[in-house]
Amino acid sequence: MAGTLLVDTQSGVRVITLNRPDVLNAFNAEMGGALVDALGDAERDAGVRCVLLAAAGRGFCAGQDLREETSGSLGEVLRTRYNRIVLRMRTMEKPVVAAVNGIAAGAGCNLALAADLRIASDRASFLEAFSRIGLIPDSGGSWLLPRLVGLGRAFEMMALAEPVDAATAERIGLVTRVVPHDDLMPQALALASRLAAGPTRAYGLIKRALEHNQSVGFQGAVDYEAYLQEIAGRTADYREGVAAFLEKRPPAYRGE
Repeated sequence: MAGTLLVDTQSGVRVITLNRPDVLNAFNAEMGGALVDALGDAERDAGVRCVLLAAAGRGFCAGQDLREETSGSLGEVLRTRYNRIVLRMRTMEKPVVAAVNGIAAGAGCNLALAADLRIASDRASFLEAFSRIGLIPDSGGSWLLPRLVGLGRAFEMMALAEPVDAATAERIGLVTRVVPHDDLMPQALALASRLAAGPTRAYGLIKRALEHNQSVGFQGAVDYEAYLQEIAGRTADYREGVAAFLEKRPPAYRGE
């Protein structure tokens, strides 16, 4: 896994770094399979409380490496590679942060969108490049992007395939915050560490609620909230949070 992907754990944060900097971290089969495995390992490891997705070099991810010869149809590649990655990120009941250091294009753009939070370097940019080669956005982009920036802006980005710079991305809600390039990883680690120290069971249930309630009416949403709140109310983190509030001290959450 160390060839195309670097994996490290720091204080409950699993840092997964895309590591094909010579091609702007474009995906080949090896890196795609390694990322599926790394995300699965992070999800299963109780010691991992937050995932930070980062990238080596000057780009975040240029999407599919078009120089790679692939067997099977484009749909098969999506089902066996990219869909597995973004579905794991969206359904993992742990927060996922993307640190976007440069260009995020095509599937690389939608990989960043699949994270729960995005922190971007002031050198970052986002490009839905698919229509440049006669394709449609995939890897969840057609679902994720309109929910972040609205239908009109999403169509503009997808149809015109023009890069969106970091400042614009922050203004339209595509990223959580923009930071100076040299501060990206320290600030991304600080954000991920803050999440890792928090009530991670609640964070997982928040993800579940947001995902489920995109497709139900208001009655269904409040009913599902009540169901999840029953689960949250039985956690050790809830008991610790209440005790810490009453005792006027910082809580010590364990993700239990």
